[in-house]
Amino acid sequence: VQLVESGGGLVQPGGSLRLSCAASGFTFSSYAMSWYRQSPGKERELVATITSAGGSTNYADSVKGRFTISRDNAKNTVYLQMNSLRPEDTAVYYCNTFLWPHNYWGQGTQVTVSS
Repeated sequence: VQLVESGGGLVQPGGSLRLSCAASGFTFSSYAMSWYRQSPGKERELVATITSAGGSTNYADSVKGRFTISRDNAKNTVYLQMNSLRPEDTAVYYCNTFLWPHNYWGQGTQVTVSS
C-alpha cells in the first residue's frame, strides 16, 4: 500500500488549496479514505472521510462548509479542496486508509496559512 500526498504549500488567509493523494497497492474503490492533520504540539486529528463509492462524507466541525473531500476511483486518487483557509488550518495533512488490521498513512504534505 502506498499513499502519496501533494498540493500543500503557503497560502494567505482566505485562500484555497487542493490536496491530492495518489493511492496504489490495493483495490482503491473498495475502501473509505480519510484526511487527517497534525499541528506542532497537537494530536493528529481527523479532518474528513469519504466512503468507498464516494456517496457519503463526514467532516470535522472545524472545517465544515470550507473543506470538501472527493475521490476519483478511476484515477485512484482522493482530494481535499480547502477554501477560506485560516491560520489555524496550518498543519501537516495526511492521507489515510484502513485495511484490516493495518492503518496506512502517506508521508504528509505541509499546509501553511499565513500573511
